[in-house]
Amino acid sequence: MKRLVFLLPAAALSIAAGEPDHYQSSPERRTVVDERDWGPWAGPFREKLVPSLMQDFGERYIYAPANAALPPPAKGEDRVVFIGDSITDLWDLAKYFPGKPYVNRGIGSQVTAQMLVRFEQDVVALKPSAVVILGGVNDITGFLQVESEDGIVSNIEAMADIADRHGIHVVLCSILPVTNTRAAGHVVEERKPTALRRINAQLRTLADTRGYGFADYAPALADSNGLMQADLTRDGLHPLPAGYARMAPIAEAAIRETLLQGNN
Repeated sequence: MKRLVFLLPAAALSIAAGEPDHYQSSPERRTVVDERDWGPWAGPFREKLVPSLMQDFGERYIYAPANAALPPPAKGEDRVVFIGDSITDLWDLAKYFPGKPYVNRGIGSQVTAQMLVRFEQDVVALKPSAVVILGGVNDITGFLQVESEDGIVSNIEAMADIADRHGIHVVLCSILPVTNTRAAGHVVEERKPTALRRINAQLRTLADTRGYGFADYAPALADSNGLMQADLTRDGLHPLPAGYARMAPIAEAAIRETLLQGNN
């Protein structure tokens, strides 16, 4: 005689065991209404970006083909990966570091949490000798994610932790100064210079404590008020070629120093 076996759903099993029919450890999610006017460019850009980020928050798809096509470093090659937001993305490394095996992995508008998500794929997997980490200026605005100053530093520190575990030398960078311009009149209000300077102080302390390189771009780009020099930017945020020309030797010195220390 055949016996019939009935499989009860998990909820029924819970009730049979004396548990409530619904259990949830976490509190209910909040409802947020974003009433901020992001303007004629940023508003539509966010609307286009958010559905994509729901599938790939770190935007790992962007550099996936380039990563797959990049061969391993040659013997004796000191490959360096620059990871960051649009300030890195728009930096023509081949022009400003001719002949250097430097790889650009900047993505415009990204926050440090996104950089952390893609760090394994866009940095570690490329087997560099060193990584240059520049981020945080977008976090301050709350453009994609509202992050505290300490949270920004923690995200950057977490990237450095990953690099340490893989024997990759670390260069931290100061966030660039900002300013208002005729083309962009609200940059200072959205990216408060005092907050940027506090973050930079924390990053310098982290670099000093751990023996990382530190590329301090701010003094080379700032005016007497601590804002970016007007002739070095058009939009108050991104450097013009003259700004990148000032940044390049600072980055190169920090890279050489950290690689030299690692070889001692």
